[in-house]
Amino acid sequence: MVEQAVGLDETFAALADPTRREILARLRRGSANVGELAEPFDMSLAAVSKHLGVLERAGLIHREAHGRERRCHLRARPLRAASAWTEAYRSFWDERLDALDSHLRKRRARKQK
Repeated sequence: MVEQAVGLDETFAALADPTRREILARLRRGSANVGELAEPFDMSLAAVSKHLGVLERAGLIHREAHGRERRCHLRARPLRAASAWTEAYRSFWDERLDALDSHLRKRRARKQK
């Protein structure tokens, strides 16, 4: 359980930055090198590389060397774990909101009698 929590912490910390989310969105379309990933951003390659390091430590990407080029690939496993965690809370709130809706409908029906 503690291991899972550490993984979730790293995943959510990595996802907290809009630049890293945009990088992940780009990688959904397929692998890319650092230059391709840096293209839409007004920042240095070194800054983009730091973002990639955060994503890699969180397990969200994998960097692979092809000669002098390093290609980045999306890894879905941490995203599945984060999705499962948030899904548990979505289910919790859905149940609560359904119960509230039921209560309010009954109350409204009593007032209309």
